[in-house]
Amino acid sequence: MTGPDPAVAAVRSAVRAACADVPPGELVLVACSGGADSLALAAAAGWLAAPGGRGRAPWRAGAVVVDHGLQPGSAQVARAAGAACTGLGLDPVVVVDVDVPRGRAGPEAAARDARLTALDDVARRTGAAAVLLGHTLDDQAEQVLLGLARGSGARSLAGMPARRAALRRPLLGLPRTTTRAACAALGLRPWEDPTNADPAFTRSRVRSRVLPVLEAELGPGVAGALARTAEQLREDAEVLERLAGELLERSAAAQDRSGDAVDADDGVDPRPGADPGAGLDVEVLAAAPAALRRRALRAAALQAGAAAGELSREHVLAVDALVVSWHGQGPVPLPGRVGAVRTCGRLRFAPAPPPPGGH
Repeated sequence: MTGPDPAVAAVRSAVRAACADVPPGELVLVACSGGADSLALAAAAGWLAAPGGRGRAPWRAGAVVVDHGLQPGSAQVARAAGAACTGLGLDPVVVVDVDVPRGRAGPEAAARDARLTALDDVARRTGAAAVLLGHTLDDQAEQVLLGLARGSGARSLAGMPARRAALRRPLLGLPRTTTRAACAALGLRPWEDPTNADPAFTRSRVRSRVLPVLEAELGPGVAGALARTAEQLREDAEVLERLAGELLERSAAAQDRSGDAVDADDGVDPRPGADPGAGLDVEVLAAAPAALRRRALRAAALQAGAAAGELSREHVLAVDALVVSWHGQGPVPLPGRVGAVRTCGRLRFAPAPPPPGGH
């Protein structure tokens, strides 16, 4: 008796490994768009969770389909994806509509945020233990290239994590050709998203033009090399994030000091105890390596409410200057109507006053 097609077996193995810690009886949701990646993912989850099968998963498999409403006929595509998931044995299958707001972040980022919010909501309502996303090795490579082009730091170049909270990406180690081959072997007809070939979208150009050129000029394996780079950077980033968190804890716990800890001529009463509000000790921050300090400052700004998608390196460097290049400068405004200010030897983040006119 022959086994399953190699591509089908690879996808099933990846899903089994990603969900190995899901307790028996718990629900695993597959985020399915109807495309080849998520359809292969849904097929694997449905097969693994099918009752009565030998050696299959102890958890239950369901699906969530998000209709972004950005294309004509999107509701029909969403219904078809839901029907396909039901046919693959997934239950429940939830189809949800979302409104994608127009903003400075761009349509791709706005759609992603709306989708993640919807997935989180369905997971909470259904009590799902995990939500599986169909991103592949190629998606990871595209993410890294986009980060390089935008001059992003190591956090962005680390790509998408295999796991974050309830979200899991079982297919990050598999190329897109594997998911397409799995669908073909199973007789599944995936939906072809027209935006994937639309040059108006940056990611589409990276997929259809940039990566093929790199593969042609540098040889095969570029996507895999980029994905491995992301994995190594993520390992480094996780350590740095932990150390940055510890630095924030130390700087927040340090007591206000009199004397040389007080900023001269900053317009604040310099007496000890005159400004007991929360803040970060600048001496503790200044003693840390620049890379660690700036990572900590970025995290502190985000915790205070700064807009993650708009908080740039220039913003972080301006806040860093309050720590290491202090010459009496005023508050640093940050996106999200948050400001950073240095007073009495401490760095504080607080809501910034609205601009004139209240807008």
